[in-house]
Amino acid sequence: MPLYEYKCKSCGSVFEVMQKFSDQPLKVHAGCGGAVERLLSPPALQFKGTGWYVTDYARAGRGKQDRETKTPKPEAAPAKTESKPSASTADK
Repeated sequence: MPLYEYKCKSCGSVFEVMQKFSDQPLKVHAGCGGAVERLLSPPALQFKGTGWYVTDYARAGRGKQDRETKTPKPEAAPAKTESKPSASTADK
């Protein structure tokens, strides 16, 4: 369950409450009866290191070279030659 942080507008106290996602936010401080607001907190997630690389994750195949050898290459189409009009037809 997520941990939500609230601040009382009357007494100024800050407190945490474990609530389900489906629960409605608190509106009243149980200690003094004042109105409360839910605070936004930074997530407890830290990124350390230099970053992510393609080699950090498992793949279905072994690598790019294996995929290239398994994929059939289309056969080259025969080269088309343009027919030029012969000199005898050009003169007519």
